[in-house]
Amino acid sequence: MARGWESKSVESQQESADRSTKPQKGLTPEESARKAERATLALARTRALADLQHACAAAHRSMLEQAIADLDRRIAALETSNSQLPTPRKDG
Repeated sequence: MARGWESKSVESQQESADRSTKPQKGLTPEESARKAERATLALARTRALADLQHACAAAHRSMLEQAIADLDRRIAALETSNSQLPTPRKDG
């Protein structure tokens, strides 16, 4: 019996979701750790920005601005160290 268009679409979406949740191959443990740390720092920065929008006290705003600046420096340092990694050669 033939399946309808909608069931094929749902199947396609499920296959796409399965592919996107599989771990990426080829990442070294260091690269994986760096990627996880980058995501954690980005999340912390997003939270600090949201808190800054609602902060009323000057001291609290100053503390959040300093935290955001520190997070920006740490993210930049991660990206810099990532760009300094040797790239794998493709001989072929």
